[in-house]
Amino acid sequence: MVTTAVYAGSFDPITRGHEDLIRRSCEFVDHLIVAVAVNSSKKALFTTDERVQLIRLATADQKCVEVTQFEGLLVDFAKKVGASLNIRGLRAVSDFEYEFQMALMNRHMSEGFETVFMVPSVETTYISSSVVRDVAQHGGILTGLVHPAVAIALATKFAHDKPSSPPKRLDKGKSSRG
Repeated sequence: MVTTAVYAGSFDPITRGHEDLIRRSCEFVDHLIVAVAVNSSKKALFTTDERVQLIRLATADQKCVEVTQFEGLLVDFAKKVGASLNIRGLRAVSDFEYEFQMALMNRHMSEGFETVFMVPSVETTYISSSVVRDVAQHGGILTGLVHPAVAIALATKFAHDKPSSPPKRLDKGKSSRG
């Protein structure tokens, strides 16, 4: 039986945690569609096309992976691509309540569309896209958090925030003691 699964999310950006779940998912599915959700109400750092490209770069060695984007309900997308499984990552107990509710709603809307919850590896449990964006914005080291291509893309995105020269002194050399 050929199993097609969907791993959907915003992936803004894809992290080593996402990559870990993708790699491990490919061990039990034949075809994994990594689906970048188009959400016009959410302000993303990367465009949808940029996110798709970054995921393709980060997962190039995974033969079972296809990367695409989708808009609308996940169950409708899953029907369209013939996916019977929904892969979801749970980093913390706090993720569970929302994910559980979504899994039940998806099953209600599409009988037979099952959700598989996966916990991240110990080494990637603390990594989230929002934390990665914050580290990148403040010039932190991204080694081990994201694929090198993603680190370059983040550095490029946040380059405008870094001063090109040291700030000029406002006191024109006078002592602040008066």
